[in-house]
Amino acid sequence: LSTNHLSAQCATWEGNPKMDDAKNAHSIYRQAIKTKDYELAFKNWQIAYDIAPAADGKRDYHFIDGAGIYKHMFEQETDEAKKEEYAANAIKLYDEAIACYEAKGIILKQATDENYQKKIGFVEGRKAFDMFYTFGTPHAEVRSVLENAVEVGGNDTEYIVFAPYTEVVLTQFTNDNMDKATARGIYDKLNAIADYNIENNQKLGSYYKQAKESMNGRFAYIERQIFDCDYFVEKLRPEYEADPDNPDVIKKTLAILKGQGCEPGDAMYDELDGKWKQYASEENARRQAEFEANNPRIMARKAYDAGDFPTAIAKYREAIAGEEDPSKKASYLFSVASIQFRKLNELSNARSTAQEAAALRPNWGRPHMLIGDMYGKSSRNCGDAWNQRLVVLKAIETYQYAKSVDAEVASEASDRISKYRGSMPDKNEGFMRGVKEGQKVSVGCWIGGSVTVRYAN
Repeated sequence: LSTNHLSAQCATWEGNPKMDDAKNAHSIYRQAIKTKDYELAFKNWQIAYDIAPAADGKRDYHFIDGAGIYKHMFEQETDEAKKEEYAANAIKLYDEAIACYEAKGIILKQATDENYQKKIGFVEGRKAFDMFYTFGTPHAEVRSVLENAVEVGGNDTEYIVFAPYTEVVLTQFTNDNMDKATARGIYDKLNAIADYNIENNQKLGSYYKQAKESMNGRFAYIERQIFDCDYFVEKLRPEYEADPDNPDVIKKTLAILKGQGCEPGDAMYDELDGKWKQYASEENARRQAEFEANNPRIMARKAYDAGDFPTAIAKYREAIAGEEDPSKKASYLFSVASIQFRKLNELSNARSTAQEAAALRPNWGRPHMLIGDMYGKSSRNCGDAWNQRLVVLKAIETYQYAKSVDAEVASEASDRISKYRGSMPDKNEGFMRGVKEGQKVSVGCWIGGSVTVRYAN
C-alpha cells in the first residue's frame, strides 16, 4: 500500500467531523451482530468502516467484524459470483487489519514490536482459517498465509491454526507439492508451539494439548515417510547433552524419540528412558505426598474405601479444620458421623457429630435422619419392651423433625415412620403404668432426654 492509501485505510474517527455518526453506527452494528441481525449490522458497519476503518485507533473491530459479516453473507449466499465477491472482501479486510498493525496505525496498549507481531500473527491465522474452512481457497494460497502466521506469531500462534495447516501439509505432501523436509519442519514447529503453550499457557494449555493430539494423529498418515529415528537422535542430541539432567529436556526428547519409532537398545533412548523413569518415580512420590497433604477429604475417602475408618475420620477432621464453607464442613461432619455410627458403632459420638453438622446447615434433614437411624437400630438393646418402644418413638419423632425441615428427605422419612409405627407403645401397657398419651416421659439407655408418648392403638 502507498503511504497515502495506508494512512487513509488506518483512519480513525478521532477529529473526524462525522465522528458521532461513526460511533453511533459502530454501537448499532456491534449490538446487531450479537442479536444476529446481520442486515442491520452490515448497513451500520459500512457507515462506521467508511468513516473510520480503524475505529478509535486502538482496536481492529471494523476490519475483523467486517470480515465476519462478509463470512456470514458468504455462508448464506447461493450465487457463486456473489460468494466470490464476499470472500474477496473478507480477505481484503483481514489484509487491511494486518497492514495497519504492520504500520502501527492501530495503537496497542503495550505498543511493543513483539505485541504487534502477535497481533499480525493472530489475524493471519484467523484469515487462513477462514480461507481454508469457509472460502475454499486453494491450498497453495492458504499455505502461504499459514506459513506467515506461524513465522510471525511464533509461540503465540493460535491453536486453531494447527488443523488447517496439518491438512494443507498432508494434501500437498501426498500430491508431491511439498518435500518431506518441509513437511517435517512444519510438524516440528507446530509441536514446539503446542508444547510451549501446554507448559506455560494456563488459560489455553488444554486447547493446545487437544490441537496437538489431533494434529499428530493426522500426521500419523505420513510420519513413516517423513521421519526416522536416526534423524531425531542426531537432531536432539545437542540440546540434550547441553542440559542432560533437566527433566523437561529429558521428557521432551524421549517423547519425540518414542514418537518417531526409536526403541529400547538405542544408547540415547535407553539413557533417556532410565533417567526419566527415575525422575518420574521421585516426582510422583513428591506430588503424591503434596496431594495427600493438600487434599485430606480425598484421602479420607481413600482410607474409607480401604476399610481404615479411624484414618478416614482423622482425614475428615483435617478437611473440616481447613474448610471455611459451613455447607462443606457440615458435609464432612456428616461423613464422620456416618462412619462413627455405621462402621464403629460409636453411637453417642455419632449423634454429637451429626448434631454439629445439622447446626451448620439448619435446613438439612440428612443428619437428623442419621440420628433417627441410630435410635431405631439401638432400640432393641434399650431395656424392657416399654423402654424399647419409647426409643422407637424417639426415632419417629426425629424422622418427623427431619421431614419438617427438609422436603428432600420427606419421602424417606415417611417410609421410616411407617416402618416403625407398629412398634409404638401399647396403650394398655401405658394405662397400667399411668402414662397418658401426650405426656412427656424420659427415655433411657444411651439416648436420654424425653419423648412425647403416642400409642399404636
